Amino acid sequence: MSFIPVSPESHFPIQNLPYGVFSTADNPKPRIGVAIGDQILDLGAVKVFFEGPVMRTQQHVFDETSLNSFMALGRPAWQETRETLQRILSVDEQGLRDNHALREKALVPQSSATMHMPAKIGDYTDFYSSKNHAYNVGVMFRGKDNALMPNWTHIPVGYHGRSSSVVVSGTPIRRPNGQICPDESKPPVFSTCKLFDFELETAFFTGPATRLGEPIPIEKAEDYIFGMVLMNDWSARDIQKWEYVPLGPFLGKNLGTTVSPWVVTMDALKPFIVANATQDPKPMPYLTHEDNYNFDIALEVAIKCDGLSAPATICRSNYKHMYWTMKQQLAHHTVTGCNINPGDLMGSGTISGETEDSYGSMLELCWKGTKTIELGNGLTRKFLQDGDEVIMTGFCTGDGYRVGFGTCVGKVLPAHPL
Repeated sequence: MSFIPVSPESHFPIQNLPYGVFSTADNPKPRIGVAIGDQILDLGAVKVFFEGPVMRTQQHVFDETSLNSFMALGRPAWQETRETLQRILSVDEQGLRDNHALREKALVPQSSATMHMPAKIGDYTDFYSSKNHAYNVGVMFRGKDNALMPNWTHIPVGYHGRSSSVVVSGTPIRRPNGQICPDESKPPVFSTCKLFDFELETAFFTGPATRLGEPIPIEKAEDYIFGMVLMNDWSARDIQKWEYVPLGPFLGKNLGTTVSPWVVTMDALKPFIVANATQDPKPMPYLTHEDNYNFDIALEVAIKCDGLSAPATICRSNYKHMYWTMKQQLAHHTVTGCNINPGDLMGSGTISGETEDSYGSMLELCWKGTKTIELGNGLTRKFLQDGDEVIMTGFCTGDGYRVGFGTCVGKVLPAHPL
Protein backbone atom coordinates (compact mmCIF):
# COMPACT_ATOMS: atom_id res chain seq x y z
CA MET A 1 0.00 0.00 0.00
CA SER A 2 1.19 3.50 -0.84
CA PHE A 3 1.04 6.62 1.29
CA ILE A 4 -0.48 8.26 -1.81
CA PRO A 5 -4.27 7.71 -1.69
CA VAL A 6 -5.41 5.42 -4.52
CA SER A 7 -9.07 4.61 -5.17
CA PRO A 8 -10.01 1.02 -6.07
CA GLU A 9 -11.13 2.25 -9.52
CA SER A 10 -7.79 3.89 -10.26
CA HIS A 11 -5.65 2.36 -13.01
CA PHE A 12 -2.50 3.40 -11.16
CA PRO A 13 -2.02 1.66 -7.79
CA ILE A 14 1.40 0.86 -6.40
CA GLN A 15 1.19 -2.51 -8.17
CA ASN A 16 1.33 -0.69 -11.53
CA LEU A 17 3.66 2.34 -11.60
CA PRO A 18 3.70 2.99 -15.36
CA TYR A 19 6.18 5.40 -16.93
CA GLY A 20 5.34 8.50 -18.93
CA VAL A 21 6.64 11.91 -20.00
CA PHE A 22 4.86 15.04 -18.79
CA SER A 23 5.18 18.80 -18.43
CA THR A 24 3.39 21.47 -16.44
CA ALA A 25 2.52 25.12 -16.97
CA ASP A 26 5.17 26.26 -14.51
CA ASN A 27 7.79 23.91 -15.99
CA PRO A 28 7.20 23.29 -19.71
CA LYS A 29 10.21 20.99 -20.10
CA PRO A 30 9.06 17.39 -20.70
CA ARG A 31 10.25 15.11 -17.93
CA ILE A 32 9.92 11.50 -16.86
CA GLY A 33 7.33 10.51 -14.31
CA VAL A 34 5.49 7.57 -12.82
CA ALA A 35 1.73 7.49 -12.28
CA ILE A 36 0.54 6.72 -8.74
CA GLY A 37 -3.14 7.29 -7.99
CA ASP A 38 -4.09 10.68 -9.41
CA GLN A 39 -0.52 11.96 -9.02
CA ILE A 40 2.70 11.87 -11.06
CA LEU A 41 6.01 11.27 -9.32
CA ASP A 42 8.73 13.30 -11.05
CA LEU A 43 11.66 10.87 -11.21
CA GLY A 44 14.21 13.59 -11.80
CA ALA A 45 13.25 15.11 -8.46
CA VAL A 46 13.77 11.84 -6.58
CA LYS A 47 16.62 10.30 -8.54
CA VAL A 48 18.89 10.24 -5.48
CA PHE A 49 16.79 7.39 -4.09
CA PHE A 50 17.92 5.09 -6.90
CA GLU A 51 21.05 3.77 -5.19
CA GLY A 52 20.99 0.13 -6.24
CA PRO A 53 23.98 -1.55 -7.91
CA VAL A 54 22.67 -0.83 -11.41
CA MET A 55 20.98 2.55 -11.08
CA ARG A 56 23.40 4.38 -8.78
CA THR A 57 25.49 5.28 -11.84
CA GLN A 58 22.50 5.75 -14.17
CA GLN A 59 20.41 8.31 -12.29
CA HIS A 60 20.95 10.80 -15.11
CA VAL A 61 18.47 8.94 -17.35
CA PHE A 62 15.65 10.45 -15.29
CA ASP A 63 16.72 13.96 -16.30
CA GLU A 64 16.01 13.29 -19.96
CA THR A 65 12.92 14.22 -21.98
CA SER A 66 12.09 10.70 -23.14
CA LEU A 67 12.31 7.15 -21.81
CA ASN A 68 14.70 5.94 -24.51
CA SER A 69 17.87 5.97 -22.39
CA PHE A 70 16.10 4.21 -19.52
CA MET A 71 14.67 1.64 -21.95
CA ALA A 72 18.20 1.01 -23.24
CA LEU A 73 19.46 -0.09 -19.80
CA GLY A 74 17.66 -3.45 -19.88
CA ARG A 75 15.72 -5.63 -17.46
CA PRO A 76 18.07 -5.51 -14.44
CA ALA A 77 17.74 -1.70 -14.41
CA TRP A 78 13.97 -1.83 -15.00
CA GLN A 79 13.43 -4.33 -12.19
CA GLU A 80 15.69 -2.51 -9.74
CA THR A 81 13.93 0.79 -10.48
CA ARG A 82 10.51 -0.74 -9.95
CA GLU A 83 11.58 -2.22 -6.63
CA THR A 84 12.94 1.16 -5.52
CA LEU A 85 9.75 2.96 -6.55
CA GLN A 86 7.54 0.52 -4.68
CA ARG A 87 9.71 0.95 -1.62
CA ILE A 88 9.85 4.78 -1.57
CA LEU A 89 6.11 5.05 -2.27
CA SER A 90 5.22 2.52 0.42
CA VAL A 91 3.22 3.67 3.42
CA ASP A 92 5.98 2.22 5.62
CA GLU A 93 8.89 4.15 4.04
CA GLN A 94 9.51 7.61 5.51
CA GLY A 95 12.15 9.03 3.13
CA LEU A 96 9.69 10.59 0.70
CA ARG A 97 6.57 10.27 2.82
CA ASP A 98 7.85 12.55 5.61
CA ASN A 99 9.82 15.02 3.49
CA HIS A 100 7.08 17.53 2.79
CA ALA A 101 9.29 19.90 0.80
CA LEU A 102 10.38 17.09 -1.51
CA ARG A 103 6.83 15.80 -1.85
CA GLU A 104 5.68 19.28 -2.83
CA LYS A 105 8.35 19.36 -5.54
CA ALA A 106 8.16 15.78 -6.76
CA LEU A 107 4.41 15.04 -6.83
CA VAL A 108 2.28 16.66 -9.53
CA PRO A 109 -1.49 16.22 -9.97
CA GLN A 110 -2.23 14.43 -13.23
CA SER A 111 -5.01 16.95 -13.83
CA SER A 112 -2.46 19.76 -14.14
CA ALA A 113 -0.01 17.90 -16.39
CA THR A 114 0.32 17.73 -20.15
CA MET A 115 1.34 14.30 -21.41
CA HIS A 116 3.86 13.78 -24.22
CA MET A 117 5.05 10.85 -26.30
CA PRO A 118 6.83 8.53 -23.86
CA ALA A 119 9.63 7.71 -26.29
CA LYS A 120 11.23 8.96 -29.46
CA ILE A 121 10.17 6.25 -31.89
CA GLY A 122 12.74 5.26 -34.46
CA ASP A 123 10.77 2.47 -36.11
CA TYR A 124 7.18 1.29 -35.92
CA THR A 125 5.92 -2.14 -36.98
CA ASP A 126 2.30 -3.25 -36.87
CA PHE A 127 1.45 -6.93 -36.68
CA TYR A 128 -1.75 -8.75 -37.63
CA SER A 129 -1.93 -11.23 -34.78
CA SER A 130 -5.58 -11.63 -33.76
CA LYS A 131 -6.95 -14.72 -35.52
CA ASN A 132 -10.55 -13.63 -34.99
CA HIS A 133 -9.89 -10.28 -36.67
CA ALA A 134 -7.92 -11.78 -39.55
CA TYR A 135 -10.65 -14.36 -40.12
CA ASN A 136 -13.44 -11.77 -40.04
CA VAL A 137 -11.73 -9.51 -42.56
CA GLY A 138 -10.87 -12.49 -44.73
CA VAL A 139 -14.49 -13.66 -44.79
CA MET A 140 -15.66 -10.18 -45.84
CA PHE A 141 -13.26 -9.87 -48.75
CA ARG A 142 -12.42 -13.45 -49.79
CA GLY A 143 -15.13 -15.69 -48.35
CA LYS A 144 -15.01 -18.35 -45.65
CA ASP A 145 -13.02 -20.84 -47.71
CA ASN A 146 -10.12 -18.41 -48.16
CA ALA A 147 -10.50 -16.27 -45.03
CA LEU A 148 -6.96 -16.84 -43.70
CA MET A 149 -4.05 -16.58 -46.09
CA PRO A 150 -1.89 -19.76 -46.23
CA ASN A 151 0.96 -18.15 -44.29
CA TRP A 152 -1.12 -16.72 -41.43
CA THR A 153 -0.82 -19.63 -38.98
CA HIS A 154 2.89 -20.05 -39.75
CA ILE A 155 4.23 -16.51 -39.21
CA PRO A 156 3.28 -13.39 -37.24
CA VAL A 157 2.35 -11.27 -40.25
CA GLY A 158 3.40 -7.63 -39.97
CA TYR A 159 4.20 -4.48 -41.90
CA HIS A 160 6.28 -1.37 -41.29
CA GLY A 161 4.33 1.75 -40.41
CA ARG A 162 5.33 5.40 -40.32
CA SER A 163 6.74 6.47 -36.96
CA SER A 164 6.45 10.20 -37.70
CA SER A 165 2.64 10.04 -37.52
CA VAL A 166 2.48 8.18 -34.19
CA VAL A 167 1.01 10.66 -31.70
CA VAL A 168 0.09 10.72 -28.04
CA SER A 169 -3.46 10.38 -26.73
CA GLY A 170 -5.51 13.57 -27.06
CA THR A 171 -4.05 14.56 -30.43
CA PRO A 172 -6.87 15.15 -32.97
CA ILE A 173 -6.75 13.05 -36.15
CA ARG A 174 -7.80 14.56 -39.47
CA ARG A 175 -9.94 12.55 -41.87
CA PRO A 176 -7.69 11.84 -44.88
CA ASN A 177 -8.06 12.44 -48.58
CA GLY A 178 -6.80 9.96 -51.14
CA GLN A 179 -7.60 7.70 -54.04
CA ILE A 180 -10.66 5.49 -53.67
CA CYS A 181 -12.51 3.27 -56.12
CA PRO A 182 -16.16 3.13 -55.05
CA ASP A 183 -17.21 1.60 -58.38
CA GLU A 184 -14.85 -1.16 -59.51
CA SER A 185 -16.14 -0.86 -63.08
CA LYS A 186 -14.82 2.70 -63.25
CA PRO A 187 -11.45 4.42 -62.67
CA PRO A 188 -10.52 5.59 -59.17
CA VAL A 189 -11.30 9.10 -57.92
CA PHE A 190 -9.53 11.48 -55.56
CA SER A 191 -11.88 11.88 -52.62
CA THR A 192 -12.28 12.41 -48.91
CA CYS A 193 -12.28 9.10 -47.04
CA LYS A 194 -15.86 7.92 -46.51
CA LEU A 195 -15.09 4.80 -44.45
CA PHE A 196 -13.00 6.07 -41.54
CA ASP A 197 -12.30 3.55 -38.78
CA PHE A 198 -10.44 2.84 -35.56
CA GLU A 199 -8.47 -0.27 -34.72
CA LEU A 200 -8.31 -1.47 -31.12
CA GLU A 201 -4.72 -2.48 -30.48
CA THR A 202 -1.96 -2.60 -27.93
CA ALA A 203 1.72 -2.08 -28.63
CA PHE A 204 5.02 -2.68 -26.89
CA PHE A 205 8.18 -0.60 -26.73
CA THR A 206 11.53 -2.31 -27.19
CA GLY A 207 14.50 -1.94 -24.88
CA PRO A 208 18.23 -2.45 -25.50
CA ALA A 209 19.59 -2.00 -29.00
CA THR A 210 20.76 -4.94 -31.06
CA ARG A 211 23.31 -5.03 -33.88
CA LEU A 212 22.41 -5.50 -37.51
CA GLY A 213 22.70 -9.16 -38.42
CA GLU A 214 22.02 -10.51 -34.92
CA PRO A 215 18.54 -11.99 -34.32
CA ILE A 216 16.88 -12.08 -30.89
CA PRO A 217 16.35 -15.71 -29.83
CA ILE A 218 12.85 -16.28 -28.53
CA GLU A 219 14.18 -17.39 -25.14
CA LYS A 220 15.72 -13.92 -24.73
CA ALA A 221 12.88 -11.89 -26.26
CA GLU A 222 11.46 -10.86 -22.87
CA ASP A 223 14.70 -9.03 -22.11
CA TYR A 224 13.93 -6.63 -24.97
CA ILE A 225 10.26 -5.88 -24.18
CA PHE A 226 10.05 -2.79 -21.98
CA GLY A 227 6.29 -2.36 -21.60
CA MET A 228 2.92 -1.89 -23.26
CA VAL A 229 0.57 0.91 -24.29
CA LEU A 230 -2.90 1.07 -25.81
CA MET A 231 -2.94 1.93 -29.50
CA ASN A 232 -5.51 3.11 -32.05
CA ASP A 233 -4.22 2.48 -35.56
CA TRP A 234 -6.68 4.67 -37.45
CA SER A 235 -7.72 3.27 -40.83
CA ALA A 236 -9.16 4.75 -44.01
CA ARG A 237 -10.89 1.63 -45.27
CA ASP A 238 -11.79 2.86 -48.75
CA ILE A 239 -8.28 4.18 -49.41
CA GLN A 240 -6.84 0.96 -48.00
CA LYS A 241 -9.05 -1.27 -50.17
CA TRP A 242 -7.85 0.39 -53.39
CA GLU A 243 -4.14 0.39 -52.54
CA TYR A 244 -3.47 -2.76 -50.49
CA VAL A 245 -2.77 -5.14 -53.41
CA PRO A 246 0.04 -6.05 -53.87
CA LEU A 247 2.00 -4.53 -50.96
CA GLY A 248 -0.55 -3.94 -48.23
CA PRO A 249 -1.62 -0.77 -46.38
CA PHE A 250 0.05 2.56 -47.11
CA LEU A 251 -1.96 5.82 -47.16
CA GLY A 252 -4.88 4.01 -45.57
CA LYS A 253 -2.77 3.73 -42.41
CA ASN A 254 -0.10 6.43 -42.34
CA LEU A 255 -2.54 9.25 -41.51
CA GLY A 256 -2.13 8.76 -37.78
CA THR A 257 -1.62 6.22 -34.99
CA THR A 258 -2.51 7.15 -31.40
CA VAL A 259 -0.89 5.65 -28.29
CA SER A 260 -1.73 6.05 -24.62
CA PRO A 261 0.80 8.11 -22.64
CA TRP A 262 1.53 5.62 -19.84
CA VAL A 263 3.79 2.62 -20.51
CA VAL A 264 2.81 -0.32 -18.31
CA THR A 265 5.78 -2.56 -17.55
CA MET A 266 5.79 -6.29 -18.13
CA ASP A 267 6.55 -6.84 -14.43
CA ALA A 268 3.32 -5.02 -13.55
CA LEU A 269 1.43 -7.28 -15.97
CA LYS A 270 2.96 -10.58 -14.84
CA PRO A 271 0.21 -11.38 -12.29
CA PHE A 272 -2.25 -11.39 -15.19
CA ILE A 273 -0.51 -13.92 -17.44
CA VAL A 274 -2.86 -16.53 -18.92
CA ALA A 275 -2.40 -19.51 -21.21
CA ASN A 276 -1.14 -18.87 -24.72
CA ALA A 277 -3.49 -19.52 -27.61
CA THR A 278 -3.45 -23.05 -29.02
CA GLN A 279 -1.42 -22.85 -32.21
CA ASP A 280 -2.01 -25.30 -35.04
CA PRO A 281 0.25 -26.09 -36.80
CA LYS A 282 2.95 -25.92 -34.16
CA PRO A 283 5.25 -22.98 -34.88
CA MET A 284 8.77 -23.53 -36.13
CA PRO A 285 11.43 -23.89 -33.40
CA TYR A 286 12.54 -20.24 -33.64
CA LEU A 287 8.95 -19.23 -32.79
CA THR A 288 8.34 -21.80 -30.05
CA HIS A 289 8.28 -20.98 -26.34
CA GLU A 290 6.72 -23.15 -23.66
CA ASP A 291 6.13 -20.47 -21.02
CA ASN A 292 2.89 -18.50 -21.07
CA TYR A 293 3.18 -14.93 -22.33
CA ASN A 294 -0.45 -14.00 -22.94
CA PHE A 295 -2.29 -11.48 -20.74
CA ASP A 296 -5.81 -11.01 -19.40
CA ILE A 297 -6.25 -7.33 -20.31
CA ALA A 298 -9.85 -6.14 -20.63
CA LEU A 299 -10.18 -3.69 -23.53
CA GLU A 300 -13.04 -1.33 -24.35
CA VAL A 301 -13.86 1.21 -27.04
CA ALA A 302 -16.38 4.02 -26.62
CA ILE A 303 -17.54 6.82 -28.90
CA LYS A 304 -18.31 10.30 -27.58
CA CYS A 305 -20.31 12.56 -29.87
CA ASP A 306 -22.94 15.28 -29.93
CA GLY A 307 -26.32 14.01 -28.79
CA LEU A 308 -24.99 11.64 -26.13
CA SER A 309 -24.86 12.46 -22.43
CA ALA A 310 -22.04 9.94 -21.94
CA PRO A 311 -19.72 8.01 -24.25
CA ALA A 312 -21.29 4.89 -25.75
CA THR A 313 -19.29 1.68 -25.36
CA ILE A 314 -19.39 -0.25 -28.63
CA CYS A 315 -16.70 -2.89 -28.10
CA ARG A 316 -15.51 -5.05 -25.21
CA SER A 317 -12.58 -7.25 -26.10
CA ASN A 318 -9.53 -8.75 -24.38
CA TYR A 319 -5.85 -9.06 -25.19
CA LYS A 320 -6.01 -12.79 -24.34
CA HIS A 321 -7.62 -13.36 -27.77
CA MET A 322 -4.23 -12.85 -29.42
CA TYR A 323 -2.90 -15.79 -31.45
CA TRP A 324 0.76 -14.75 -31.66
CA THR A 325 2.60 -13.60 -28.50
CA MET A 326 4.87 -10.59 -28.20
CA LYS A 327 7.86 -12.92 -27.85
CA GLN A 328 6.96 -14.57 -31.14
CA GLN A 329 6.45 -11.22 -32.83
CA LEU A 330 9.85 -9.94 -31.75
CA ALA A 331 11.68 -13.19 -32.54
CA HIS A 332 10.13 -13.26 -36.02
CA HIS A 333 10.79 -9.57 -36.65
CA THR A 334 14.49 -9.99 -35.92
CA VAL A 335 15.15 -13.51 -37.27
CA THR A 336 16.60 -11.95 -40.42
CA GLY A 337 19.05 -9.94 -38.34
CA CYS A 338 16.90 -6.80 -38.41
CA ASN A 339 18.19 -4.64 -35.58
CA ILE A 340 16.04 -2.82 -33.02
CA ASN A 341 16.67 0.31 -30.98
CA PRO A 342 15.31 1.58 -27.65
CA GLY A 343 11.84 2.97 -28.16
CA ASP A 344 10.90 1.07 -31.31
CA LEU A 345 7.16 0.41 -31.32
CA MET A 346 5.52 -2.92 -32.16
CA GLY A 347 1.73 -2.94 -32.61
CA SER A 348 -0.42 -5.99 -31.96
CA GLY A 349 -2.85 -5.57 -34.81
CA THR A 350 -6.59 -5.26 -34.22
CA ILE A 351 -7.72 -7.32 -31.22
CA SER A 352 -11.10 -8.97 -31.81
CA GLY A 353 -12.87 -11.57 -29.70
CA GLU A 354 -15.23 -14.31 -30.77
CA THR A 355 -18.51 -12.44 -30.22
CA GLU A 356 -19.89 -9.58 -32.30
CA ASP A 357 -19.66 -7.09 -29.42
CA SER A 358 -15.92 -7.87 -29.05
CA TYR A 359 -14.87 -6.97 -32.58
CA GLY A 360 -12.05 -4.40 -32.48
CA SER A 361 -12.95 -2.27 -35.51
CA MET A 362 -16.02 -0.66 -37.02
CA LEU A 363 -15.36 -2.60 -40.22
CA GLU A 364 -16.25 -5.74 -38.25
CA LEU A 365 -18.87 -4.22 -35.95
CA CYS A 366 -20.87 -2.97 -38.95
CA TRP A 367 -19.74 -5.94 -41.07
CA LYS A 368 -18.52 -3.87 -44.00
CA GLY A 369 -21.47 -1.51 -43.79
CA THR A 370 -24.26 -4.08 -43.73
CA LYS A 371 -25.18 -3.44 -40.08
CA THR A 372 -25.62 -0.35 -37.92
CA ILE A 373 -23.99 0.25 -34.55
CA GLU A 374 -26.42 1.59 -31.93
CA LEU A 375 -24.99 4.40 -29.80
CA GLY A 376 -28.17 5.22 -27.90
CA ASN A 377 -30.52 8.19 -27.98
CA GLY A 378 -31.46 7.30 -31.55
CA LEU A 379 -27.89 7.68 -32.85
CA THR A 380 -26.20 5.06 -35.01
CA ARG A 381 -22.92 4.60 -36.84
CA LYS A 382 -21.41 2.45 -39.53
CA PHE A 383 -18.08 4.29 -39.72
CA LEU A 384 -16.71 7.31 -37.86
CA GLN A 385 -18.14 10.78 -38.45
CA ASP A 386 -16.39 14.12 -38.08
CA GLY A 387 -16.44 15.20 -34.44
CA ASP A 388 -16.55 11.65 -33.08
CA GLU A 389 -14.13 11.05 -30.23
CA VAL A 390 -12.84 7.49 -29.87
CA ILE A 391 -11.93 6.49 -26.31
CA MET A 392 -10.02 3.27 -25.65
CA THR A 393 -9.38 1.86 -22.19
CA GLY A 394 -7.54 -1.20 -20.96
CA PHE A 395 -7.03 -2.70 -17.52
CA CYS A 396 -6.33 -5.89 -15.58
CA THR A 397 -8.32 -6.71 -12.46
CA GLY A 398 -6.44 -7.90 -9.39
CA ASP A 399 -7.50 -8.68 -5.83
CA GLY A 400 -8.99 -5.33 -4.88
CA TYR A 401 -7.01 -3.28 -7.39
CA ARG A 402 -6.63 -2.55 -11.08
CA VAL A 403 -3.53 -2.32 -13.23
CA GLY A 404 -4.52 -0.14 -16.15
CA PHE A 405 -3.30 1.95 -19.06
CA GLY A 406 -5.55 4.98 -18.59
CA THR A 407 -7.11 6.04 -21.88
CA CYS A 408 -6.16 6.37 -25.52
CA VAL A 409 -8.23 9.18 -27.02
CA GLY A 410 -8.51 10.81 -30.43
CA LYS A 411 -11.10 13.06 -32.05
CA VAL A 412 -11.88 13.00 -35.77
CA LEU A 413 -11.39 16.36 -37.51
CA PRO A 414 -12.84 17.18 -40.95
CA ALA A 415 -10.65 16.56 -43.97
CA HIS A 416 -8.67 19.31 -45.65
CA PRO A 417 -10.68 20.82 -48.55
CA LEU A 418 -10.14 18.92 -51.77
